[in-house]
Amino acid sequence: MALMLRSSTSFINQIETKGLKSCDDLPAAICFAKSKPWFRLRAKSSMQESHVNSDLNPEARRNEKWEKLHGPTVSRNNHNDSKRVPVFVMLPLDTVTIGGTLNKPRAMNASLMALKSAGVEGVMVDAWWGLVEKDGPLKYNWEAYAELVEMVQKHGLKLQVVMSFHQCGGNVGDSYNIPLPPWVLEEISKNPDLVYTDKSGRRNPEYISLGCDSMPVLRGRTPIQVYSDYMRSFHDRFRDYLGTVIIEIQVGMGPCGELRYPSYPESNGTWRFPGIGEFQCYDKYMGASLEASAEATGKRDWGRSGPHDSGQYNQFPEDTGFFRREGTWNSDYGQFFLEWYSGKLLEHGEKILASAKRIFQISGVKLSGKIAGIHWHYRTRSHAAELTAGYYNTRFRDGYISIAQMLAKHGVVFNFTCMEMKDREQLEHANCSPEGLVHQVKMATRATGADLAGENALERYDSDAYAQVLATSRSDSGNGLCAFTYLRMNKNLFEGDNWRHLVDFVRSMSEGGRRQRLPDTDSQGTDLYVGHIIGTEKKAQEVVYS
Repeated sequence: MALMLRSSTSFINQIETKGLKSCDDLPAAICFAKSKPWFRLRAKSSMQESHVNSDLNPEARRNEKWEKLHGPTVSRNNHNDSKRVPVFVMLPLDTVTIGGTLNKPRAMNASLMALKSAGVEGVMVDAWWGLVEKDGPLKYNWEAYAELVEMVQKHGLKLQVVMSFHQCGGNVGDSYNIPLPPWVLEEISKNPDLVYTDKSGRRNPEYISLGCDSMPVLRGRTPIQVYSDYMRSFHDRFRDYLGTVIIEIQVGMGPCGELRYPSYPESNGTWRFPGIGEFQCYDKYMGASLEASAEATGKRDWGRSGPHDSGQYNQFPEDTGFFRREGTWNSDYGQFFLEWYSGKLLEHGEKILASAKRIFQISGVKLSGKIAGIHWHYRTRSHAAELTAGYYNTRFRDGYISIAQMLAKHGVVFNFTCMEMKDREQLEHANCSPEGLVHQVKMATRATGADLAGENALERYDSDAYAQVLATSRSDSGNGLCAFTYLRMNKNLFEGDNWRHLVDFVRSMSEGGRRQRLPDTDSQGTDLYVGHIIGTEKKAQEVVYS
């Protein structure tokens, strides 16, 4: 099936644009020049696929799903660079509107067509708790997501779905606001201790505090039960697509969907990079847990509060008594507190992932969990920013081994960010080392047998960033990547050089990341581009299939 666009306009519009704010910014038309033979547009009838599947018994269908998911095309802990690394692209935050409809479906359809033609494996979308269950407890609306799933299937792409139990807005890259469900916010207004709290009493409504995981505080259900019911509803609604179209469920476990505490909130200017952040253990549920843990160790005084000398959000380690080089973090009390604080986070992840595993275990999908790439102050002894987020990682202790073990126990992919960053690009006074951090995580996942997938932390379109991802995707130093998800689909991605870089990157990842640097010029003659058509005269485009 050939695809061409009749238009008097040029293929590429390379005008500088600002970041994506909504799906309005997605490409309105697709332009294909002569394509090189390294990729081919393929259309697969969904009716045909349905017919084939209907001929299989349930056991055979499960085996087929398993083979597709775990087939030999993807590198999975065999450290063989000849294996391809599939690339996914995150969809915009506002893919589903506040009203519960698919945002700009025609633009989405065009964008998916382009991504498929570029060789992308699939896309990732957030299934927002605040949208799906907003009308009341156990009242779910999946219709917009069902429309998206069918569209993704039509284009022969795969889908990663994030169970997003957190608020959208207030963090890096958030250009859209989706609060928690209204009925949950009502409960929070009655009982503010349901959310994380810092030592100054600031409440953070991004995510329900893990301190009340097992308390029936959400109209008779515990937060873990609420998350489980949500995932079960998703499973039941999309069971026919699981393992074939929907191949991965990323289980949200904290702010930004990451297993961490909200220790560095950007909203209202509370935190600025590269501040150390603050511990989030001052709601009454976390306080009760700390007190009980201290009493159990025979140190009742240690359970009265969190560290008194841990500083404020925007301070540096050496400004505090707790995090400085010879600080309290390395004392008996410091070790007790950090073990409790990080241990509660691991328990939280354990509970949610155990539930997710029970729900999805025979569906053929892979589960993943996202871990934050907190690379600032990594070169210091205490690793303060990691500690406040709940990762007990210091100069003398590997905090990622225990996380990788927990994920590996449930067969969950360790999804990690900042894969595109280089040490030399960072502010010197911030003591950053994203490369050192990524290396540590690669070694931890290799040691524990956990699969490792990656993401970029910030929007990047340059060849240097892609080259860094290619280098980290290989398994010559720790675990290689089993998949990579690019952040994020927007108008800028489809512009001339940005699009060429993505196409080259996807091609290189399909070769196992062996090409460590993308070409500075388009010497291969890659002719696939997507242009964003602007102006009233340019809207009369006609897509013709022949």
